[in-house]
Amino acid sequence: MVWKILLIVALVIIALIVVLYFLGKKAQKKQAEQQEVMEANKQTVSMLIIDKKRMKLRDAGLPQSVVEQTPKALRGSKLPIIKAKAGPQILSLICDEKIFDAVPVKKEVKAVVSGLYVLDVKGLHGKIEPPPSKKKGRFRRALEAAQEKAGAKPIK
Repeated sequence: MVWKILLIVALVIIALIVVLYFLGKKAQKKQAEQQEVMEANKQTVSMLIIDKKRMKLRDAGLPQSVVEQTPKALRGSKLPIIKAKAGPQILSLICDEKIFDAVPVKKEVKAVVSGLYVLDVKGLHGKIEPPPSKKKGRFRRALEAAQEKAGAKPIK
């Protein structure tokens, strides 16, 4: 009796893993295609970054067509949004998560843009400073002090 239940549970878990594997491969292909399209449509624009925040899609001031095309599950999630002045227009743009912390506020930059998506930024006047490092917590300081006393290399 117990063996039958364990066998059924094992089969269900194996089936679930197989389904997730194929869904993951399909999502990877889709992402690769989207990345190709973004690379093909990218252009460099000079803009002044006014503000940057993580905000919900419907509160970001993006066009209604963008909000409608977004899956319903993602409409409530917060995205990195940049408000920038490109020429005479003030735009709301979605920023790549990897570069969001490095984007300077109230500075003029050359941004690589694909549609409403900012892929990369480079400083126009001077260098872009890296984002300030986070303060170390109490646990991290105690750990580093203990390692220093023991003569071990500190963890980065």
